[in-house]
Amino acid sequence: MHWYAIRQNLVPLNEEPTDAEPCVLLLTSEELTRYGASNLLFRHTPTPAEARVCKAEVHPDFLSGTLRLPAPDGEGSRLTCGYLITVNRIIFTEDDTHIFFLLKRMVREKRATDGGVGRFLYEFFELLLSRDLYRLEEIEDRLQHLEEQVMNHELDAFSLPMSELRQEIMARFRYYSQLDDVAYTLRANENSFFTDKEELSFRMLENRVIRLREEAQFLREYGSQLQSLFQSEIDIRQNRVMQILTIVTTIFLPLSLLAGWYGMNFTNMPELTWHYGYGFIILLSVAITILNILYFKKKKFW
Repeated sequence: MHWYAIRQNLVPLNEEPTDAEPCVLLLTSEELTRYGASNLLFRHTPTPAEARVCKAEVHPDFLSGTLRLPAPDGEGSRLTCGYLITVNRIIFTEDDTHIFFLLKRMVREKRATDGGVGRFLYEFFELLLSRDLYRLEEIEDRLQHLEEQVMNHELDAFSLPMSELRQEIMARFRYYSQLDDVAYTLRANENSFFTDKEELSFRMLENRVIRLREEAQFLREYGSQLQSLFQSEIDIRQNRVMQILTIVTTIFLPLSLLAGWYGMNFTNMPELTWHYGYGFIILLSVAITILNILYFKKKKFW
């Protein structure tokens, strides 16, 4: 259990503050269960196990919800937590250390919280999103690298990385869409917990989330175009193979006709007893092959 006072900056505390002082409390699921029977707010605080999406729900005396972030770079553990907000309390529950390190970073950087729950939430979400644009740029760089591979006809190592990127982009697009709803709920301020200035901050947060969502949408479209480009290259490769097979079949079709014709061995076929028949058929086959090759070259079939 970790207490932080929301003053001009976030300040760690060694003991529980007074009820009137704005503060942040960080709990684990075990601690939430242990103290839940004696605290009404704890009983309404969602657990990390309930964090399937990012959401915010309005209740008469509090706001509650969950946060679920995409795993960084598609790997590692993701931030999952529950939260509850009152006029002067914020309770986080998590079983990992993501929130703990975010709060520790806020203390270290001395981010201005101005003694208000709303300003703290704005700074908290700003810190949460601080590297998201860089992560989206990294995804774009990986897409560009795959595009260069396709343009260089290096298609064998495309499908698996592309599938992973599409899943990561889709996860981020859903995350920003859900976080936009959270920012909108905070800005709506139905419980009147926040000041006009804090509402304006939440509007800025909402606009930033919308821009990130639009960037994720751009990456989705880029990925779809890249998938179409890859499929076109596959079709071109298959067409080339079919073209070669067709040319080879066309070249040897007259030879197959000759072999079938003279393979009938009828008694009255004069070529069977002709002294120069074998050599004539060889020269005829070579001539037919050369004429076919010249014809295909003239028509630029290869």
